[in-house]
Amino acid sequence: MEKEILQLKRDNYEIDGEKVSLDALISNYKKSKEEKKFKNKAVKKKKQEEELKPYQAELIKLQKHLEITGKKIIILFEGRDAAGKGGTIRRVTRYMNEKHYRVVALGKPTEEQRTQWYYQKYIQHFPHGGEMVLFDRSWYNRAMVESVFDFCTKKEYEDFMKGVKGFEKDLVRQGTILIKLYFSVTKDEQAR
Repeated sequence: MEKEILQLKRDNYEIDGEKVSLDALISNYKKSKEEKKFKNKAVKKKKQEEELKPYQAELIKLQKHLEITGKKIIILFEGRDAAGKGGTIRRVTRYMNEKHYRVVALGKPTEEQRTQWYYQKYIQHFPHGGEMVLFDRSWYNRAMVESVFDFCTKKEYEDFMKGVKGFEKDLVRQGTILIKLYFSVTKDEQAR
């Protein structure tokens, strides 16, 4: 068996009438496998793009409706890190009119913001009539991130939990359509 393996290592192979070394054979196999994997990804991406089109069309119609009626929408994209919030926002807004929507992604609170009313940094980004604002993370950061990384005190967290429902009810009562989405992806799915 060992002699056969040694012989295998030294022999050249013939492919389509051409002599090929073992290294070249393996290299071609790897390249072919990578090309196939790339092609499969491209096919999968194209299929996903096709599946998204009806939803993108609905968003365009919704956006036109907002322009005509002067209504406003806030869409919150929340979820775990690497769950696809930002990528989803990019894909669904691809064909929307940029004059009538904004994407807002705020970082951790500044020292100045820590001294202000918690919602203040979000309110300045709220939509005007006929506009849609998509928040890539939102005020729910207080409950999901800030409390975990000590960006807020326990009291600030508790105050948020007591007040968030009322804050959102006021938003809706004053004519803002509020849509909240939560993304969660398993570690196995993230690895794919």
